[in-house]
Amino acid sequence: MEECGEVTGGAVGASAAQGSGIVVRPAERFDDIATLVGPKKPTSNVCWCLSYRIPNKENRQLRGAARGDRVRELLREGPPGVLAYAADEVVGWAAVHRRADTSFATNRRIPHVDDLDVWSVWCIRVRPGWRGKGISHDLLAGAVDYARAQGAPAIEGYPVDNHGSRVDLTMAYVGTRALFEKAGFQAVAETTSVLNGFPRVVMRLSLT
Repeated sequence: MEECGEVTGGAVGASAAQGSGIVVRPAERFDDIATLVGPKKPTSNVCWCLSYRIPNKENRQLRGAARGDRVRELLREGPPGVLAYAADEVVGWAAVHRRADTSFATNRRIPHVDDLDVWSVWCIRVRPGWRGKGISHDLLAGAVDYARAQGAPAIEGYPVDNHGSRVDLTMAYVGTRALFEKAGFQAVAETTSVLNGFPRVVMRLSLT
């Protein structure tokens, strides 16, 4: 199984990336989420971006269509991330949620800097045919806006510190240190987590 990849309650609306034609909205439509992180066949086993969102034991046990059903359950609790749209076409996804409700709350490889009740953004995906257009930057900005609107004091990401080297596409979902730095995040801790041969780093942006 692959390692990841308008608000109810009125918390935040859509935000447009200046000059890009891309609009980022909280993820409220299951079908649009499925387009980005679901399988072509509903019974296939793919991450559904659940690997970090639910407890590890539950994640290992869920198979096939049950994974999509679990996403539907999460969606009833509120948007599990944000989606990028070009006109009416969904073109990108970013998973963002309160860290305390994710496996990052107990992840031994990615340390907690302090006891602040931070939010985490851990998966950024852009559809084939739309890559290389800066949409990952739009998605990260949208994730920040959403977390801020939910009252998060800060938001963290855990990208690879690749020093400009190429990252394999299947592992690029965590983002790069440079992507987060361009969004105003700062490196606040090392980790013992490694993806595609690159160490991951804790990047944080204060929202207060």
